[in-house]
Amino acid sequence: MNTRPPLDGSLHYVIGSGPSGVACAHALLQRGAKVILIDAGVALEKNRADLVAEMRAMPPSSWSTEQLRRLKEGMESNAKGIPLKLAFGSDYPYRETDRYLPADYENVALRPSLARGGFSSVWGSAMMPYSESDVADWPIRLSELQEHYEAVAKFTGLSAKRDDLEKLFPTHLDQPTALNLSRQAKIFLGNLEKKRAPLQAAGFVFGQARVGVRVAAPPSSGGCVYCGVCMYGCPYGYIYNSEHTLREMQSHPNFRHQSDVVVTQLRETPTGIFIEGIDRNSRAPFAAEASRAYLAAGVIPTAQILLRSSLLYDQPVRIKDSQYFLIPLALARSAGDVRNEALHTLSQLFMEIFDSKISPHSVHLQVYSYNDLIGQAVRKTFGPLARPLELLARGLERRLLVVQGYLHSTHSSQIALTLKQGTPDRMHLKAEPNPETRPMIHRVVRKLLRHSPHLGALPIPPMLQIADSGRGFHSGGTFPMRAQPGPLETDTLGRLHGWSRLHLVDASVLPDVPATTITFSVMANAHRIGSLTAGMA
Repeated sequence: MNTRPPLDGSLHYVIGSGPSGVACAHALLQRGAKVILIDAGVALEKNRADLVAEMRAMPPSSWSTEQLRRLKEGMESNAKGIPLKLAFGSDYPYRETDRYLPADYENVALRPSLARGGFSSVWGSAMMPYSESDVADWPIRLSELQEHYEAVAKFTGLSAKRDDLEKLFPTHLDQPTALNLSRQAKIFLGNLEKKRAPLQAAGFVFGQARVGVRVAAPPSSGGCVYCGVCMYGCPYGYIYNSEHTLREMQSHPNFRHQSDVVVTQLRETPTGIFIEGIDRNSRAPFAAEASRAYLAAGVIPTAQILLRSSLLYDQPVRIKDSQYFLIPLALARSAGDVRNEALHTLSQLFMEIFDSKISPHSVHLQVYSYNDLIGQAVRKTFGPLARPLELLARGLERRLLVVQGYLHSTHSSQIALTLKQGTPDRMHLKAEPNPETRPMIHRVVRKLLRHSPHLGALPIPPMLQIADSGRGFHSGGTFPMRAQPGPLETDTLGRLHGWSRLHLVDASVLPDVPATTITFSVMANAHRIGSLTAGMA
């Protein structure tokens, strides 16, 4: 816990250290505000942290088999895809939620986090802004987010390239630098570029994936070393984690971090916000008063805190979701020995589909090339024949790409969240299926099949996986921003109807959830709200 003396004057409390929390705090500090950030602060356990420190101190070529085994512990894939990601073999991003956020989940894969850094400790780091069409019905314009996208990109780092995506989705960088593509990704991108004209006519827009990764720029060092363990956690810290920004803010004289606090309830007074919670270690009550408070706890914890604070038991609120699905693509041509290639294993390419016959909104596709989890999935698909068919499996993994797809929330299921009063209070989350979802995904797959000669890759429909609601963790819109908010809605500064000093700054305030990546825009909006409210008493 930070032991510096209390800050004098008006205090702005930020609740949560995930991406939206640090983006908001960063903006507040830039505008001269005094900020205390509180979080539950569940952290990587010491034995795992020691492993990461050992591996960071040596080049990948010196890592031992035992170190890699421990790093990858607990992560296995199968024909249905990749399980919930761990961080360095640890489940700490999900730990202690049963104690403080007890819930029952009915066909819902979305989960909360009490980790320092929130889900940026395990995210895929995909970072692309929304387009004008994505926010056409919002009470704010895309131009109002531009300077905040730029500010966020400066402190997260961003691998990006100016290509066809730039026309609709600016990089927001003066001189973007991109990671190297894998051999499979180069083959696939080459196919797309050769057939750019017919693909564009069919509504495909494609380019290199934008990911929050530090890229080594000669002659300096200190960037991705292509060690291929991205899915398990980067020992060198090159994948952005909001904990990085939290550490950097510690040296600011107007900033203080108070960890190990689980916020349970908020109450507005004439002069501020009264914050109640529990010390996670001692279980002692926590209390503080802020001039203003910014709730960045994550979609599920934010809903729990607000419903309890408003005594809204047994009244469901609905979380919007961007439906997530997986479809493999088999390249027409082998990429060779992908197992021993130096590469990163985050998303390599993005493809957007604009086709009114499928949806009035874009469909977002993230293309992944080989990683060992894909190799595991191939062999699990073969079942007991995996060993005799090893040569076939090896040949397939040299051609296999995996596409993660996302739909706009309009075409996706919703999650009804209800808080039940008790000792303790308990949440119930239930998926509410959308009848449009599956037919739309099948239309996307058929479109990929029709254009497989242009893609140079063939989709494999029998291996299509449509995930449970929330599995892609692109969820929000529980308390959406409106120009004239009503009950359980927020204004453009994230203030819930009936509140004046509490600002919601996480994904809970999105009016809807576009198919394209969510975190960059959530951070930009949190930065916008922090910038506009820093001078308020």
